Amino acid sequence: MPAEGTERATAAVGGGLDGRVLSTLQELRGRIAFSGLRRVLGAHPESLSRSLRRLEREGLVERTDGGYRAISAPGADRPVAPELKPIASVDLPVGVSRDFVHGRLAGRWFGSLRWVGRVERPDGALLAWAGRDGSGYTLLGIDRGVLRVYVPVDAAGDPTSDGEDSAYELLAHAIDALRPSATEGVGDVALFAARRGRPFGWMPEN
Repeated sequence: MPAEGTERATAAVGGGLDGRVLSTLQELRGRIAFSGLRRVLGAHPESLSRSLRRLEREGLVERTDGGYRAISAPGADRPVAPELKPIASVDLPVGVSRDFVHGRLAGRWFGSLRWVGRVERPDGALLAWAGRDGSGYTLLGIDRGVLRVYVPVDAAGDPTSDGEDSAYELLAHAIDALRPSATEGVGDVALFAARRGRPFGWMPEN
């Protein structure tokens, strides 16, 4: 679809469910699972399916193996990704890759956290979860051997208290899921074992 056609279609979406779906996909910038979209938007499954089909016909959304993502018009400015605050982090040992961690955690539910999807950020992909009621996002990423959890911040640059609680909950579940007893094919790599005289463990971010 030409850029001008996509812009007209975007304007025609309006502020109903179609507009909310498109806005959410544009904001999250990733492959978002159907169940994650339904949970975040509080939408009925049939209504959401119809909305996604309409947006696909308009060339605004496409379905991928990992879920749905918004399609940007050529040359169009993408929405600015929301600012994230790192809450806590944990070192990963040598030999544990980003792909391995993502493979162990993506698609899983942890306690009160429900899987949303994979979010593309300028500095790499993050995994996203939301609360049972679809409120808030908690994100997890790997950067240079460090696993970090993040929450979006408000206009004042502050995360909500619920967001911080969710971040710590996600980190605890992630560590548990990556322990040697829960892993397959890691060989003799000891996750979260001592290195250079100090133990692996989560550290709050300043």
